[in-house]
Amino acid sequence: MRVKDRMSADVFTIGLDASVNEAFRIMKEKNIRRLPVMDKNRLAGIITLGDLNQATPSAATSLSIYELNYLLARTRVKDIFPPHQKVITVTPQTYIETAAKLMLQHQISGLPVMEGDKLVGIITETDLFRALIDILGVKRPHTRIDTLIPEGPGSLAEITGIMASRGINIINTVVYFDDALGKYKVILRIEALDYQPVVEALRSKGYEIESVLVSERVE
Repeated sequence: MRVKDRMSADVFTIGLDASVNEAFRIMKEKNIRRLPVMDKNRLAGIITLGDLNQATPSAATSLSIYELNYLLARTRVKDIFPPHQKVITVTPQTYIETAAKLMLQHQISGLPVMEGDKLVGIITETDLFRALIDILGVKRPHTRIDTLIPEGPGSLAEITGIMASRGINIINTVVYFDDALGKYKVILRIEALDYQPVVEALRSKGYEIESVLVSERVE
């Protein structure tokens, strides 16, 4: 799955000369927490709701509401915008796991999506969470079976073969190395809710079942 499959193409932006009040208004009306900042037609960076809140006087200020509004109306985005902000971007063809790693590495919650010098979208942590839910297939009733497997080839093929021999449809399979256990773990989601025969079949082949969870109703 790539960024283009999950990004928001309808991007709201703001200019360097816009007021902080205007930035607040856009974020409130559009229910968003970040705005790409444009210098004419060039992406200069990104500003977040946290940046705006830090730029406003605290609740302990002695300013009246009129003075506060006047101050915010006079304060421009460029006044609170770092002059040499490092802009981390991705392209529509970037894989979503790469976007997630960039967000984690740089401790940011959104990435502008660029095609050359053109801003074509934005992808946020919320978009990635939704993609993860879809990838894991948790939107419909299923049984999740967590099992530990030995290192080496053949285990996953054997497990899927057990499912196929019983006519059980696999919704999703995730394999990863559990550092705490020092073993590989398979998270298997199947359509069958009557899991006991499958679990017994896996155990008969020597697989250690760590846990089983049945989700009969998914919101």
